[in-house]
Amino acid sequence: MTEEQSTPDKQYVVISGGSRGLGAALAQLHRERGDEVCIADLRPTDDSQLTLNVSSEADWARVAGWAKEHWPRVDRLYNCAGIAGGGRIDVSGFDEFERTIDINLLGTVRGIRAFVPSFKQQRSGQIVNIASLAGLVHPAGMSAYSASKAGVVAISESLNFELGGYGITVSVVCPSFFRSDLAESLTGQDGAAQAIAKKLIDQAPQTADDVAAEVIAQADAGETLILPDQTSKDTFAFKRDDRAGYEALMGADGAGLLTRQA
Repeated sequence: MTEEQSTPDKQYVVISGGSRGLGAALAQLHRERGDEVCIADLRPTDDSQLTLNVSSEADWARVAGWAKEHWPRVDRLYNCAGIAGGGRIDVSGFDEFERTIDINLLGTVRGIRAFVPSFKQQRSGQIVNIASLAGLVHPAGMSAYSASKAGVVAISESLNFELGGYGITVSVVCPSFFRSDLAESLTGQDGAAQAIAKKLIDQAPQTADDVAAEVIAQADAGETLILPDQTSKDTFAFKRDDRAGYEALMGADGAGLLTRQA
């Protein structure tokens, strides 16, 4: 990395999927407090952003190389790029399952692998992986999405233990639905399940800005499981503390999905 000197409170932050939604909200808040931000996105919105397909190891290597060339270090990596998904197992195509896993889970893995060598070398850094409440609780009609986000939760916990000795913290964020453009990424064959997901996103009480502010506050505090809204906290506690009630509720939701037409 360069010999550039930085102020003690200034951070160097890389955000995948940072041109819209939660990623853009995180970028804005970091810039407002004086941090340097590198946005990498599949569809950059201006010339200052890097092009990144999270399915490409070569793209990730270019982003990591840019940071190493232009900055003295990277303090925080947000793996924020992802897609929404919804579909019953026998209605959705197998290619939809593969795409969801490849982008949401393996895209995160590729990002981590690209930056861990530098984090180890500098013996510091924080990786913040954006999962979902669906990574902790698993509703009917969202098996591919839930599996992809549960994988992100598991990898984050495992790597936090694996990398802690190098001064690296790995956090995972599990928000409930919040208003964003995530619904635009919904594609596939199960129109009924996707209509439900779109409605939940569009009618959510919190915004991407709300979630971003809480994510940064908890990441700054070193939290490793970040539940950034009350719904995510309450729902996770419900599953943990009242398993029978949780299964009854989720089963009823699943039965309701059976009555819908694809």
